[in-house]
Amino acid sequence: MTHRPSLAVEHETIPRLDRIEFVTVSLPFLHPFGTSVHVWTCKEALLLRLEADGVVAWGECVADPDPFYLSETTTTARHIIEGFLLPLLEPGLPFGELLERFRAVRGHTMAKATIENAVVDLLALRKGVPVHEALGFPARRIMSGLSIGLKDSPAELVAAVQVAVDKRYHRVKMKVAKGRDVEYVRAVRERFPDLPLMVDANGDYTLADADRLRQLDEFGLMMIEQPLSYSDIYQHSKLQKRLATPLCLDESILGLADAVAAVELGSCRVLNIKQGRVGGLVESVRIAAYGAANGIGVWSGGMDETGIGRAVNIHLQTADGFTIPGDTSETANYFAEDIADPPVVLDEDGFIRIPPGPGLGISISPERLAKYTLNRQAVQHPI
Repeated sequence: MTHRPSLAVEHETIPRLDRIEFVTVSLPFLHPFGTSVHVWTCKEALLLRLEADGVVAWGECVADPDPFYLSETTTTARHIIEGFLLPLLEPGLPFGELLERFRAVRGHTMAKATIENAVVDLLALRKGVPVHEALGFPARRIMSGLSIGLKDSPAELVAAVQVAVDKRYHRVKMKVAKGRDVEYVRAVRERFPDLPLMVDANGDYTLADADRLRQLDEFGLMMIEQPLSYSDIYQHSKLQKRLATPLCLDESILGLADAVAAVELGSCRVLNIKQGRVGGLVESVRIAAYGAANGIGVWSGGMDETGIGRAVNIHLQTADGFTIPGDTSETANYFAEDIADPPVVLDEDGFIRIPPGPGLGISISPERLAKYTLNRQAVQHPI
């Protein structure tokens, strides 16, 4: 069953834009973040600023400056946005029709999501409603989850998990890789026997490692995320048959069609929806609705975003179908200071509150934005 719900925001019309700007920022991480593929020491993000009648909206591209997560980068995204997607924007065009126009551009889901996010923020601001309300969902407290990068020893990993437990995170995800997997997970599970845990391999294994991965079944994990190739769906279906632990797909799901294929093949029992990876909020809501209708667990993945992208993910998780704590954590876990206010903090029960106010509910600090800006440039021909 594929369900494509129509959202009220799709019928809103796009206003004339007075100014469009690209802003590239670089925020240093408090601690390096490592996966089986790469280690990052800062968040370099491409931001899109839209202005219409004095109303300013923002979108954040989740791509990295390098191609170590997926093939899109901040450079390729900017090229596609400026050369192929922005020309499709027209004043008076229904937002849903814009998204249909985007389909003519193959791939480049992160570039598409950047514009989509900014336009949704703009439409919500102009109506004076929060983004989640523009999408058609009521406010609620959002479950929290922390993603912990690769550590050099099991003891170091246990210490990092202890910090998450002390903060009352609802779920902890640990990065794993060949040689840093079973013993690391065993150490954490022995220290925290009842903690909801999952692991993320970022495609570091092959089917030849199935026996090794099957050893993780003894730890009662919520899921194993993307153990095989970043582009694979079929081989995961073979692996899932050999494991008791549910598999979760991340990188290989680029839209609703991929999600349907994965579920129907039996490749996974859980879906990680990174809205920037699948093309934006609207496609994310459709995937979540499909998951809910087919008994598939769904959660919101993160890309270590600035406060702009983090706010987008928070609003998204009000949608039906998001039943598992996502990669939504406190700002202070990554940055000494952010460009957006208010920072994300957990309440005493580990929940996150939606930023108050219209649009994303955040404000951009001009001083901090200037401090961390690498490049800022207006598009030559505003629409």
